[in-house]
Amino acid sequence: MKILKIDHLGIAVKSIEDARKLYEEGLGLHFEGTETVAEQKVTTAFFPVGDSEVELLESTADNGPVAKFIERRGEGIHHIAFRVENIEEALKELKVQGVKLIDEKPRMGAGGAKIAFLHPKATFGVLIELCERD
Repeated sequence: MKILKIDHLGIAVKSIEDARKLYEEGLGLHFEGTETVAEQKVTTAFFPVGDSEVELLESTADNGPVAKFIERRGEGIHHIAFRVENIEEALKELKVQGVKLIDEKPRMGAGGAKIAFLHPKATFGVLIELCERD
């Protein structure tokens, strides 16, 4: 598996609009807009930082994964995403190594990326996302 870079840091928030003020006005980052990913019950907002991005995640449903995360742990860092060269090959390699996967096959994420998550029980409590972008 070839990791190319940290693609983004996902931060769970109750309100993108409220959090956006800090990232835009307080930190001076450029807001690129929002996108709703219905399958994941989430709206995302991206702020580029160098070669990476900060992704704010707001749940669109009370039973969505981000809502459940906030209920258990509060707002804050939700995941770290690594950009990989070939996500299908990366998942195969990790499975052979015995790494517990949430997603054995990639799914579509925000911005048209192919994504898959590794289980935090296999990654020392950190939710890791692999992503591949064209």
